[in-house]
Amino acid sequence: MLLYYTPNLAENTAVLSKEESHHCVKVLRKKAGATIHVTDGKGTLCEARIVRADREACEVIIINAERDYGKSKIHLHIAIAPTKNNARFEWFLEKATEIGINEISPIICKNSERETLNSERLEKLLVSAMKQSERAYLPRLNEAVAFSAGLREIISDGNTTNRFIANYDEGNKELKEALQKSESAIILIGPEGDFTTDELDEAMRQGFVSVNLGSSRLRTESAGIVACTVINHWI
Repeated sequence: MLLYYTPNLAENTAVLSKEESHHCVKVLRKKAGATIHVTDGKGTLCEARIVRADREACEVIIINAERDYGKSKIHLHIAIAPTKNNARFEWFLEKATEIGINEISPIICKNSERETLNSERLEKLLVSAMKQSERAYLPRLNEAVAFSAGLREIISDGNTTNRFIANYDEGNKELKEALQKSESAIILIGPEGDFTTDELDEAMRQGFVSVNLGSSRLRTESAGIVACTVINHWI
């Protein structure tokens, strides 16, 4: 299924963006009358028919619409430190979207080696990964924030179950053993230099549980993918 994205779906019609229209009409040579699939990134998947094959503003009418398409059982939020190598962070975003994630918060820690991100580029990457994996939910990408501020924002949602911080230690439980049945989960993933002792202490004072993601130390982006996979599988 080839999927197109338009965030503003009307009840019966939609107009694809210039970029999506160009790909549909110019690249794939879709004509009026052709059937395509469209999502708004908010859980709606539509079967649509092209009524105006304009390469800058392709217009379609909605034939069928399915709500909550592929909706996850939980709201998964990963707060993760951007990697020094930007390509590794982009790889994490792409693969996490394919596996299934709802919200991503870049957090700037004491040992972080990257503090700025190209949000526009990352949003495009998320859209591409959503379409490629045939999902109808576009993950929310929050602005990068300092560790302490990020914690305050995260705990403001009131969720007190399934708050975790990844910290390799022989005395910790494995993530899958610590998970509880719930409608949400949040896990913090540190930078290449790991969380500082102060950051670990601050998180645990806020109710975060320190967990292992396996028997070996992982790269930041690998840890994010392991966490994403384990939480999706075990809850």
